[in-house]
Amino acid sequence: MNTHPPVTATAPAGIGKRGNGNGPVLQLENLTKKFGDFTAVSHLSLLVQQGEVVGFLGPNGAGKSTTVGMVLGLIRPTEGSVTIMGTELPGNQHIVPENVGAIIENPAFYPYMSGRDNLVAHARMVGGVPASRVDDLLKLVNLNERGKDKYKSYSLGMKQRLGIASTLLTDPALVILDEPTNGLDPAGQREIREIIPRLAQDGHGVLLASHMLHEVEQVSDRVAIVRRGELVTEGGVDELLKRGGYIEVKIAPEYMDEARNLLHRMPGIEQVTVSDQLITVVADPELGADINRALVGAGIYASQISPRRSSLESLFLDITEGSTV
Repeated sequence: MNTHPPVTATAPAGIGKRGNGNGPVLQLENLTKKFGDFTAVSHLSLLVQQGEVVGFLGPNGAGKSTTVGMVLGLIRPTEGSVTIMGTELPGNQHIVPENVGAIIENPAFYPYMSGRDNLVAHARMVGGVPASRVDDLLKLVNLNERGKDKYKSYSLGMKQRLGIASTLLTDPALVILDEPTNGLDPAGQREIREIIPRLAQDGHGVLLASHMLHEVEQVSDRVAIVRRGELVTEGGVDELLKRGGYIEVKIAPEYMDEARNLLHRMPGIEQVTVSDQLITVVADPELGADINRALVGAGIYASQISPRRSSLESLFLDITEGSTV
């Protein structure tokens, strides 16, 4: 077991502190990385704002890890730029430890020290972190009651939560979490899901790379999906799920043709299909009330109108079909 303290991209207190109000903490512009003839990332543009969680999704080999490597200054872009808190990489490598906290792999701590003492040791190594910060972070990640217990007694979920706390010691503007629930049981996954929104509420910008689509759907404000190194879609979670939404309308058979023709003419409806006594309307699920009013106005009464939303998982699979997941 690695017994060295965790290595995270952090900075002394007072450096790279978050500003007031919302603003971009990370901006990628036309970011491209080629390894010989292979293009790992191609013209990727993405914003992470202060106070939001951006889910960064893609199949294996889609370019997520390469992108994170360029953000951390570990990989030099072939083209394009990485801007952190208004300062562009490369050439200004100091801005990474000053503004970024990241967990890329499972963090390592001293097993025979308590969770709290591990954080204190890391804070001393970084320098300039007030003692009160350690206790505040233990509360944030729900470890205040177990802070005096030895690290080796922690569950995987507790270890991962302590790792998140270690990235926050210096209050970084940008927090990068790469597969933070990987290998955790359902209880551990839930614990991490509860923490991530708190990071955004506290003013951090969070870039969350994960294969746990249900998890990303629950905690993210926006989602960016990449495939073969290219951004294929990006937007708010609700906005993206509406794109795959539909409405089921149950109508008596004698009114089916009339209802179908009426719905075809309504604005905002992309497609109308009929099966038995059910009409399926591809449209924003919020149009259900408008559909009901239009049908009633024509003297047609539906026995059921059921808005359905697509899941992020189904949207992801539709977009990345043919890629290796």
